[in-house]
This record gives sequence, structure tokens and C-alpha cells, in this order.
Amino acid sequence: MVRQVILAFFGSIFPVILFNIDRKKLIWNGLCGALAWTVYLLSFELTKNTVMSSFMGAFTVGIYSETMARKLKTPAMEFSIAGIFPLVPGMTAYKTITYIVEQNFIQAFAFGIQTLAVAGAVGFGIMLVATVFRFFSRVVKE
Repeated sequence: MVRQVILAFFGSIFPVILFNIDRKKLIWNGLCGALAWTVYLLSFELTKNTVMSSFMGAFTVGIYSETMARKLKTPAMEFSIAGIFPLVPGMTAYKTITYIVEQNFIQAFAFGIQTLAVAGAVGFGIMLVATVFRFFSRVVKE
């Protein structure tokens, strides 16, 4: 598990470098991805459900991103981009395309549904936190 979290840390840093996001925040971005993957792994141990675990990881990314954005006075999206990279369902998307090429449409459909479910859970997790933070920040202003 520790090895996976370390790899998630570095896997979150490299896109930050690639997208020219402020390099002063590399460590914070890496921690976002490592935290997301840790929550994913712990949630998966409890639920054995990839979709729910991805949602929990993305929810954590959302909370971390919004909190660090306020603390470091930077857009939350900088942290969200780095944080979701370990959660992206790349392998299931790859298997979906592979099965389509092999004309095994039943397996392709199964993996395609899994890919869409995980991607939707990741998007919903981040969106939910962002919406709640925006709502409460408006309530506090009024």
C-alpha cells in the first residue's frame, strides 16, 4: 500500500509539471493525489466497490482542493487536476477499447459501463464538494 501511495504522489506531480501549474505547489499537489489514493485504497478494503471508492477518493480531493485553495490563495482546480489523476479509470478504458477491437462486445460493454461509472463518480465527488463550498461561502457573505 505504501508503494502505491508513493507512486500516486509522483503520478500527481508529473501532470502538474506538464501543464505548467505553479511549481511552488508541487508538494501540495502530490499530497492531494497521495491522499486521494490512500482514501481510495482504504475505502476499497471496506466496500470492495470501485465506484464507491473512487467517489470517496474524489470527495477527498474536493475537500483538500477547496481547503488548500483558500489557504494558498490559488484556484482549487490546480489541486483537483493533480488529485484526480490516480483515480482516472485508465485501465478499464483501455480494456474497453481492446475488447472493441477484438470484437468482444459483451466484455467491451461491461468495461465501458465500469469506466463511465468510475468517471462519473469522480466527477460527482469533486462537484459535490465544490457546490457545498460555494453555497456556504455565499451564506457566510450574506
